[in-house]
Amino acid sequence: MTLYSKITGTGSYLPANRVTNDQLAAQLAEKGVETSHEWIVTRSGIEARHYAAPDELSSDLAVHAARGALEMAGKTASDVDLVIVASSTPDFHGSFPSTACIVQQKLGMANGSAAFDVAAVCSGFVYAVATADAFIRAGNHKRVLVIGAEVFSRIVDFNDRTTCVLFGDGAGAVLLEASSEPGILGCKLHADGSHADILSIPGNLANGAVAGSGFLHMDGPAVFKLAVSVLEKVAHEVLDHAGVSAEQVDWLVPHQANIRIMNGTARKLGLPQEKMVVTVHEHGNTSAASIPLALDQAVRDGRIKPGQNVLMEGVGGGFTWGAVLARM
Repeated sequence: MTLYSKITGTGSYLPANRVTNDQLAAQLAEKGVETSHEWIVTRSGIEARHYAAPDELSSDLAVHAARGALEMAGKTASDVDLVIVASSTPDFHGSFPSTACIVQQKLGMANGSAAFDVAAVCSGFVYAVATADAFIRAGNHKRVLVIGAEVFSRIVDFNDRTTCVLFGDGAGAVLLEASSEPGILGCKLHADGSHADILSIPGNLANGAVAGSGFLHMDGPAVFKLAVSVLEKVAHEVLDHAGVSAEQVDWLVPHQANIRIMNGTARKLGLPQEKMVVTVHEHGNTSAASIPLALDQAVRDGRIKPGQNVLMEGVGGGFTWGAVLARM
């Protein structure tokens, strides 16, 4: 029997602290940083974002999202034999212990299941799904929790209005299970390290402290230009691989970074905007959490239905990009 992997549950979590553009602009004004609702919306489409409480970690957000996915699938944490967490804001410096191991512990999983993190920034969820799909198809695992979880509010410089207004915190998760029916129809991943400098945190841990900057730095125009180009190409690549035409895509769930990039990608694929799931206006850019957050919202409100084809794609620092085509 040919093994496939299929998404059987989705979940998401947003911290309670919702911050509108007007609220953020008022807070920034106290620092002498000028911005406005109109300035933010015009450049990104973002109207609000959520910030984690001081005592909330990426693993805490991830656990909430994971429980939602498990509940939808009718499974418990003990049924899971692999946990993969995509995050650029892990619980610990140096990324160990991994956030996935902390999630495993917080979920009460005592079955010795494997757990590890994936670091591909905003492409992290796509990378993690592709990894889980490969493990399941190889027969190594039967049920994999794939989680994107971020607390980007901890790594943005609130003196830099070009970046601090864009990002938010949150988590999204899916449960992938072995299936005799096709679920993940195709995955394509890419990276180009020659663009590492356009989106990065240019600091290093040295002697127990950060040498250099511990804040996110981004060349916005360069990221925008590259993102529009690679997203179209990787979308066609995964569709061709799966033997599915763009017309057969029921929903596009892109990384929620910038509405102009998202609209441009949909337009180049010939997809009407009505087929694109958009949450960037409410969530901001939640990096690896953005795709599963949007996916869960559209599943739970009934837009995404069983049997439909869903194209998910993202770009992130590295520079990384990729796409996954899933039949729900």
